[in-house]
Amino acid sequence: MKRSYKLSDLPEIARWVLESSTSRILLFNGPMGSGKTTLIKEITHQLGVDHVTSSPTFSLVNEYHSINDEIIYHFDFYRIESEEEAFDMGIEEYFDKEAWCFIEWPEKVENVLPLESVVINLTINQDNTRTIEIN
Repeated sequence: MKRSYKLSDLPEIARWVLESSTSRILLFNGPMGSGKTTLIKEITHQLGVDHVTSSPTFSLVNEYHSINDEIIYHFDFYRIESEEEAFDMGIEEYFDKEAWCFIEWPEKVENVLPLESVVINLTINQDNTRTIEIN
């Protein structure tokens, strides 16, 4: 499934991602500046997180709580050096909690990710819109 969108379409795209997902573990692929964090912020908003969210670039993971008491984990593995670091932080325990897990730069930890993950690819188009593909 593939769609192109502009920034003003973000709420609709976030709903579409949630409705299309067959897993609570979403892997966000795309180059720097493709909108991974921006999309995740809107998805967390759609899930009922009513405070500001940000990329966990330095902490590796942020934990959010929705107004419905759902837990949402947002991972950013851009700065991770090895998959061993992911094991050391207890990544497998996060996946066992059946919480929403949004993962930026999943290629850095691809051997530790659950097979049932949903892959979301973002690309930047020449007209500055984005294309999203859900696999």
